[in-house]
Amino acid sequence: MYECAIVGGGIHGTVLAQRLLEDTGLECEEVVIVDPHDRLCESFRRKARACEMDELRSTFVHHVGTEPFGLEHFAEGRGREDELVPTPGYPRRPSLALFLDYADYVIETRELEGLHRKTTVERVRERERAGDELVLETSDGAIRARTCVLAIGRGGRYRHPEWASGVDGVTHVWDDAFDPETRAESTVVVGGGITAGQLASCLADRESVTLLARHPFERAVTEADPRWINWPHVEEHLHVHPPGSRARYETVRAARNDSTMPPYLHDRLEELVDDGTLTVRRGDVDSARYVDGAVRLLLADGGCVSGDRVVLATGFETGFDHPFVDRLADDLALERGYRGMPVLEDESLAWRRVDGTTSPVFVSGWLAQGTVGPFAGNVVGARRSADRITRALETRRREPVQAV
Repeated sequence: MYECAIVGGGIHGTVLAQRLLEDTGLECEEVVIVDPHDRLCESFRRKARACEMDELRSTFVHHVGTEPFGLEHFAEGRGREDELVPTPGYPRRPSLALFLDYADYVIETRELEGLHRKTTVERVRERERAGDELVLETSDGAIRARTCVLAIGRGGRYRHPEWASGVDGVTHVWDDAFDPETRAESTVVVGGGITAGQLASCLADRESVTLLARHPFERAVTEADPRWINWPHVEEHLHVHPPGSRARYETVRAARNDSTMPPYLHDRLEELVDDGTLTVRRGDVDSARYVDGAVRLLLADGGCVSGDRVVLATGFETGFDHPFVDRLADDLALERGYRGMPVLEDESLAWRRVDGTTSPVFVSGWLAQGTVGPFAGNVVGARRSADRITRALETRRREPVQAV
């Protein structure tokens, strides 16, 4: 039986596994990362590749390693300092290639792939024997663990507008069917945030691109005010509200700079517009249809935008009603708050049961935003979550197992 099973091998799962091995008494054979992808952080790689990301929005101290300046030292030791991109009024940011190469370095040196079990968790159940025991039911058999950490992403729950349903030639940027290397004569990118801007700027170098957004672009350097990175700020402005409450949900929502672009990307789009290589349109799509090999978008103001293909960069669904999460909460009688938000203990990120007791399930990632705040799903959120989960699991590990 494992001491800890981490469900999800993305950035959050990778950061947590490393912290558990470094900061607790756990050995490699006591930790397992359960993820169906061929390698750790693969989902992030795919999303970055799909929108042809060049550089990260996060700073160089936000990465999968445990040393704050580890990525910077990695770059300096390999003559790649030029891949730490200067940003006016903000710390340097790593190129995507540098970020991923450092992630590979961390995974290799810490031998984290040896913890990786390539399968999908379908359910999690609790058995009472000599102490608590969780059983993770997977497509490749059962995995037994004393504790479990949910470090999952959105599970493909991308936002698809109603007008796009069933229309040929329309895909989401993160759908497996979309390949940015596939050429088209003309592409319409729908969205007004960083993903839409990044994709449009890259595609514009080789084909005709129209960027269709509902509202004027908004500039923001980071995904939220950097003060939300600090735990005392989270405690003062988020934890004053009851766990799982609507007030917490609304606080996080108001704090996030969703559908914004960093200034350097916005400036790049303006240059492309001035050069005549990118067209920007404003408007709400009323309907869409595929006619004579092209997708026609009819706008609410009576206008029309057409392209050989339409790529949605419209983000994720905002709710907490993930099917796997629903099953887990029902099976383990876990408490949920406003809109299905997990009710977590603020200091440990343990998911509370409906009877008020502490469950052996912990949460990292976007599901923990009601406790960690607006950066919960980001790289820095992974580090902040790992701080608390690691400490809680070490305390739990030292507790004697109670016979029943």
